[in-house]
Amino acid sequence: MALSFSRCLSAVTSTLCLLGALLCSGLVLSQEQAPTVHPESPASVAEHETAPVAIDGRTLFKLRGLSSYPAAARANSIAHRIRAIAADPAIAASELVVVDDEPFSNIMHGDTLILAIADADAVMEGVSNRHVIAEAYLNVIQQSIGEYRAARMPARLIRNGTIAAISTTGLMLALWLLSVLFRRLRLLVYRHYTRRMEGIQIQSFQVVRAEQIKAVVDAGLSMMKVLSIILMVAFYIDFVLALFPWTAHLAALLFNVMAEPLRALLYGFIDELPNLIFLAVLFFIVRWALRMMHLFFDSIGRGVVELDNFEPEWALPTYRIARLALVVFALVLAYPHIPGSSSEIFKGLSIFMAVLASVGSPAIIANIFAGYSLTYRRAFKLGDRIKVGDILGDVLEIRLLVTHLRTPKNEEVVIPNSELLNSSVINYSSLARESGLILHTSVGIGYEVPWRQVEAMLLLAAERSPNILSTPAPFVWQSELGDFAVSYELNAYSDQPLAMGETYSALHRNIQDIFNEYGVQIMTPNYENDPPEPKLVPKEHWYAAPAKPEEPA
Repeated sequence: MALSFSRCLSAVTSTLCLLGALLCSGLVLSQEQAPTVHPESPASVAEHETAPVAIDGRTLFKLRGLSSYPAAARANSIAHRIRAIAADPAIAASELVVVDDEPFSNIMHGDTLILAIADADAVMEGVSNRHVIAEAYLNVIQQSIGEYRAARMPARLIRNGTIAAISTTGLMLALWLLSVLFRRLRLLVYRHYTRRMEGIQIQSFQVVRAEQIKAVVDAGLSMMKVLSIILMVAFYIDFVLALFPWTAHLAALLFNVMAEPLRALLYGFIDELPNLIFLAVLFFIVRWALRMMHLFFDSIGRGVVELDNFEPEWALPTYRIARLALVVFALVLAYPHIPGSSSEIFKGLSIFMAVLASVGSPAIIANIFAGYSLTYRRAFKLGDRIKVGDILGDVLEIRLLVTHLRTPKNEEVVIPNSELLNSSVINYSSLARESGLILHTSVGIGYEVPWRQVEAMLLLAAERSPNILSTPAPFVWQSELGDFAVSYELNAYSDQPLAMGETYSALHRNIQDIFNEYGVQIMTPNYENDPPEPKLVPKEHWYAAPAKPEEPA
């Protein structure tokens, strides 16, 4: 029942197609015969545009067009007539004949014109006799009609449908097997290789860690799996589409979409293969040189390798300069070998990037050079306490463009390196490591107090204060003989520059306690006349509420 219904539907469809072809044949015939044909030279014929006559995605032959009748319109019209005849089972392919009617050789079915071949069509094929070309075209058309009808036979459609179903099942099974295969392959690689490779080392330097090797292997296997899936699915789609006449042209289109880029890539790859080999060799050489350079300077920075007159803190900036020089040199070598480097687009893009860099980089370059200048001047290093202008802080990080400081109030300050280069930098830590930093404070004491007693009390306050070195010993200067008081300056050495605030505070506390203890009045900062009684704090009032007595050490 289903078979009879399909036959009826095929018959109705064929009848409608034939009626449409017969209705259009008169119009197409008039178009085919309308242009006036003039003799043309082979050179002028070769200049004409051509278009393929295709049935079910298969190109039968190509035809030229005329100025008033484009090649694509002519080819589509002829393909439509061939399909109309092929869809009518009542028309035998052997009924098509070649009829010579100057200046054409016509392929006819009865009184219906299918194709008119002129001398120019023969010249385009390199044949002087248009009748020979007409006979060849006729054979191709008859063969295509037979293939067109055979492809639409119910038995063949059922067979191809079965093949498509089997192919779909096979694809699902293949994808599952592929997933299992790559899963086991990954486990096999991990078991037999990555476990044995704890890391690639050169003497005591580790070049590649085992985790990096595992990541590379994992990425390579994943890429292989994805490419395999893409190829399998693409071939499956192309194969299934080619089984049915209605989708055969899509299969041909898909094949061209896949093949043309691959063909272009292959030919381009072959043409650029010497340059690509040079770039690959250069890349690995530069990569190896950078890695060795990094290991060398890292050893200097960590103190493993010592060079005369070369400070360890210079290792990182020197490595950066050397790395930049090596990369620039490699780019100069690689530029002529880069595919497309000679194209105008590539040159224009290079000029555009150079202009952008020149416009936006002056401030950046100034900071970079300032940063390197500060490093090689040994103005400061990480952990030093410095003062820039009104900013006092510890050096947290020295970067290419800026330097980070942390103030005693736990504030982070970012200072451009160019500003550091143009400012006076006070480093409290550089000399404190060797001979100590001198902390100093001043008091004003009246002339009636013996200066020897004052100096002894100040030295005693320094002795009681933490972070004060006994060697070199503290000393006192009389900095000024004022109108009403003598200015004494206590100087004491400390090797803890980061604890300056705590040390100054303890020193001031001890000075007050000792001067109160010995009954000497501190007259700083202002003095107008002698008070009736000295301005002192009796020892019994030293811990007045809410202060609490200190526990004995």
